[in-house]
Amino acid sequence: MKLNPIWTAPLCRSNVATFARRWFPAVLLALASVTVATAQDDAAEEVKPTGKVELVQDGFAFTEGPAWEPKSKSLLFTDIPNTAIHRLAPDGSITLFTGDSKHTNGILIPADGRILACQMDGQVVRYDDDANATVLASQYNGKRFNAPNDLTVDDDGGIYFTDPLFRAPTPLPQTVQAVYYIAADDTVSRVTEGLAAPNGIGMSPDRKRLYVCPSGQAEMLVYDVTGPGKLSAPKTFCTLQQPEGKSGTGADGIALDVNGNVYITTHIGVQIYSPAGKQIGVVAFPEQPANVCFGGDDWKTMFVTARTGLYRVTMPIPGMH
Repeated sequence: MKLNPIWTAPLCRSNVATFARRWFPAVLLALASVTVATAQDDAAEEVKPTGKVELVQDGFAFTEGPAWEPKSKSLLFTDIPNTAIHRLAPDGSITLFTGDSKHTNGILIPADGRILACQMDGQVVRYDDDANATVLASQYNGKRFNAPNDLTVDDDGGIYFTDPLFRAPTPLPQTVQAVYYIAADDTVSRVTEGLAAPNGIGMSPDRKRLYVCPSGQAEMLVYDVTGPGKLSAPKTFCTLQQPEGKSGTGADGIALDVNGNVYITTHIGVQIYSPAGKQIGVVAFPEQPANVCFGGDDWKTMFVTARTGLYRVTMPIPGMH
């Protein structure tokens, strides 16, 4: 290795001056970046509900997949064991959207109004207004998916979805649990390595980060998005607060607000984290939450599916939509 002359020359006033000119600005810039990041993290304010947690309705088998539909001002949510999708109307009534959901879990309604869903029976689909399903993807490398769970979309017309083991055949058809990407041209690619039951998934407001929340570990993951369906290596975004006397418990569903805060359903409630991974709130519910979304006219109503019940609570920051 050839050494820079500044390291081999005798230490004199001119060499010290050269060192200072070359390296102090970079050092100061690095220190400044750390200071700014720390200050931003420390400045993250606690996020607390502005209203009470309300039970909308209970008596379901296992609720999941809440998704707000702006055009009808209604909420879709699933009851997995009963293969049902229900609709909560503006007047508070709940009607059956479909009774043949093929164990639909996560639902997402992006800005274009499509009703996208993960059927745990092995498919990612699009529902029309009459609940007719069009299959978008059902296999990878000639084999069916394990049991698609939850999904999110990017600005390029693509869909990211998780494929863990819940309700999947054994042995697992895909042999691994991972995240997949359906591109705008309908091609499907596997975009992560094997994960510990990847479950909730979401993108940052600027679409530069993909959050993946496994159920099989306390560490939640984040990936830098380098292109459509192209991800960096994962980093630990945060480590979930654990229930008393337990360790290694993970997450289920997630949602984000317009500030980029991440809302994660866990064993102790909806844990809220700043974009820097600092916990800034916990909202408790009578039952363990499974999934979460935002809705309402101002997008400040947080809907939570929690085992046998559907709940809502008003929050101070609008959710992403």
